[in-house]
Amino acid sequence: MKQDEYIRLEEELGAHNYKPLDVVLSRGKGVWVWDVDGNKYLDCLSAYSAVNQGHCHPRLLETLMEQAKKLTLTSRAFRNDQLGPFYKELCELTRSHKVLPMNSGAEAVETVIKTVRKWGYRAKGVPKDKAEIIVCENNFHGRTITIVGFSTDQASRDGFGPFTPGFKIIPYGDPGALEAAITENTVGFLVEPIQGEAGVIIPPEGYLKKAKEICEKHNIVLILDEIQTGLGRTGKLLAEEHEGIESDLSLVGKALSGGFYPISAVLSNTEVMSVLQPGEHGSTFGGNPLACAVARTAIKVLIEEGMIENAATMGAYFLECLKQIKNSKIKEVRGKGLLIGMEFHAEAGGARQYCEKLKENGLLCKETHDNIIRFAPPLIITKDVIDWAVERIETTIKA
Repeated sequence: MKQDEYIRLEEELGAHNYKPLDVVLSRGKGVWVWDVDGNKYLDCLSAYSAVNQGHCHPRLLETLMEQAKKLTLTSRAFRNDQLGPFYKELCELTRSHKVLPMNSGAEAVETVIKTVRKWGYRAKGVPKDKAEIIVCENNFHGRTITIVGFSTDQASRDGFGPFTPGFKIIPYGDPGALEAAITENTVGFLVEPIQGEAGVIIPPEGYLKKAKEICEKHNIVLILDEIQTGLGRTGKLLAEEHEGIESDLSLVGKALSGGFYPISAVLSNTEVMSVLQPGEHGSTFGGNPLACAVARTAIKVLIEEGMIENAATMGAYFLECLKQIKNSKIKEVRGKGLLIGMEFHAEAGGARQYCEKLKENGLLCKETHDNIIRFAPPLIITKDVIDWAVERIETTIKA
């Protein structure tokens, strides 16, 4: 089949809840992907950071195949030989006390909302059904009804109400707004260390450290959504490390399996996680042996192959190269590690047109918030590939 035929099938038979670039991919290796016609592209999105380790990493593929031959799913009605070691390795790496595994990032967010609310009632003494969680403007934590209910993106909300109550929305990056929003019913503060979907919005230096101090002062739980920023993307294992803090709860997913199999996790201290009792929360696929086996290897690959350090080094180089591009259409280039945003002035006509032209020149990127392109290649990218990419980015924007 030709690309046009694949696209026609999608448009005719699928829901129109996405607007992808018109490229039909059939193969990937490392930082590169190929379409059904054999054209080669640099992947500068990494499936929204799910393939930090690169496409089809051989060690992950081997683990997937070997585990799939032995045992894929038991449900949590029975134990399996991969779950305990997964807990141990992830806790040791992140200095967590407890882990609760789920499948998707949105499920991890829903899990943490339930857990923190229950902690508020059991441990903090908040009156029944009065718990409040503070979130930030322009957040992106997923697509469930509860989550879009506290989004400020109207496209995510319109037509989907009524929404779940119990959330307060404050400006991002403003510690004073956080402290002012806290009441006796506040149980948690849910925040992204860097707002990826909003356009790689980086808060002022010291923001997370100050937020941690405020949460401790008022006995509320600091929850960091590291589903996009975690596992090496910003040049640290977790983005919280840039400010030398440890959250009470952290959410990881996406790269936790290197793109091979859905798995996410809530990383928690013992105090908060201990409120959950058997039967109160779960998932048929959560903690399944296939996902856990792949995740164990995915974590090892990040560490043993120096991918986090490479993200720091190559990210700084990529960011500096992009900042050197002199073009009046560009408003700002910002980033941390290999999570970089290039924002265009509104009068430049929107970022989508550049993504479409970059595709023709061999780079796959995706626009966000109309005027911003994210550049987030796999963490294994090299200097020569960055040079190749920057040359094409500069040429495309000028054209």
